[in-house]
Amino acid sequence: MDIGQHQAADLTTYRNSAQEQNRIGDLLGLIPEPVHSALDIGARDGYISRALTTRCELVTALDLEKPKIVHDRVRCVQGNAAQLAFQNGEFDLVLCAEVLEHLPEPVLNAAARELQRVTSRCLLVGVPFEQDTRLDRTTCYTCGQLNPPWSHVGVFDANRLRRLFPEMEVVATSLVGSHKQRTNKLSALLMTKAGNPYGTYSQEEPCIQCGAKLKPPPARNLPQKVATKIAVKLNQLQAKMQAPRPIWIHMLFRKKVATHYVGQSAELSTSTIEAA
Repeated sequence: MDIGQHQAADLTTYRNSAQEQNRIGDLLGLIPEPVHSALDIGARDGYISRALTTRCELVTALDLEKPKIVHDRVRCVQGNAAQLAFQNGEFDLVLCAEVLEHLPEPVLNAAARELQRVTSRCLLVGVPFEQDTRLDRTTCYTCGQLNPPWSHVGVFDANRLRRLFPEMEVVATSLVGSHKQRTNKLSALLMTKAGNPYGTYSQEEPCIQCGAKLKPPPARNLPQKVATKIAVKLNQLQAKMQAPRPIWIHMLFRKKVATHYVGQSAELSTSTIEAA
């Protein structure tokens, strides 16, 4: 099995896990009906794009590399969420899940403007909820810098999502999954001193600092092993004392009522983009 086949097998296993099925099921359950056209941002293996065909007549699957999806109602395109080559309001629904957390601030703001621009009705967003990006972070053994897990450079809650999309109003919010995966300043420091041995080194995303592929950490010495053990024990103790948190937040938006001033009389005319 080559690397590409191995990654595909791992992704298939992940897609079929109960946690992932719960996440995807919640996303699909928030989609308003009827929806004629949908844009799936970050389509990757096409799993969600294909699932969208049960809710939408036509689906456009977009990723940085052109997706390879064989389906008579899925159109595959290469593109960038921050520079979408589509007309204003071209899609009834834009779905963007597991993407925004990867975008640094300037790119994130540009992508948010584009997502609002190309939807005529609804926008459905999914991101990790209040993720503690100190946990499972990595050390790049090319440049020596720290990386958040899975290159998740953004942390989100409901308020931040609302601020990102000022042209939209919230229709529904859903918190999905449950976990106690948090850490603390001391544990994070100890893990870094130990070389972050439990980080997400299998990720496809390169180092956010130098762009190099992440390398597995070298063998730890005795002080590093001790630091790791203390950090793990502290995290376990913390988990016992805190309540579970959601893993993801999903938020369905719709376009706000558009208000226009006509002539010098400032006469108001309004038009509403309905959401099912």
